[in-house]
Amino acid sequence: MSEAARRGRIVEAEEDLAAIVRDMQVIAVVGMKGEQQGDESAHEIPKLVKSRGKRIVPVNPKLTATLGERAWPDLASIPEPFDLVDVFRRIDAIPGVADQILALPAERRPKVVWLQSGIRHDDAASRLAEAGIDVVQDRCLGVYASRYLR
Repeated sequence: MSEAARRGRIVEAEEDLAAIVRDMQVIAVVGMKGEQQGDESAHEIPKLVKSRGKRIVPVNPKLTATLGERAWPDLASIPEPFDLVDVFRRIDAIPGVADQILALPAERRPKVVWLQSGIRHDDAASRLAEAGIDVVQDRCLGVYASRYLR
């Protein structure tokens, strides 16, 4: 089965979460905060992930750069491939983020979409999985990065 035709999964098993975290290389962070909001999770978690050797691509139309990385207004603007989208947005914004991801050409879509702790949107997750994207819901990427990245 081709990568484009594969069915994504709603990921919950610990070993699968560990594999995702270990395998991710370039993470687009939707809703990332800048240094002026450095005590917020939407800044601290990407900072932690970057400190563990992963590339962070900030996505926030209000930022020009953060953590030494250029920020992009939306996912479609990012010129390089990214394999995971980490979402720091309220639950009511999740369908729009899913729409942005699904509007990307299939070869530019991420392998995984990660919704942070407290965020679960089963309809958006199902649409992403149908498109071949794995989805993690209601989990803190920072916890898993601390656990599985050294």
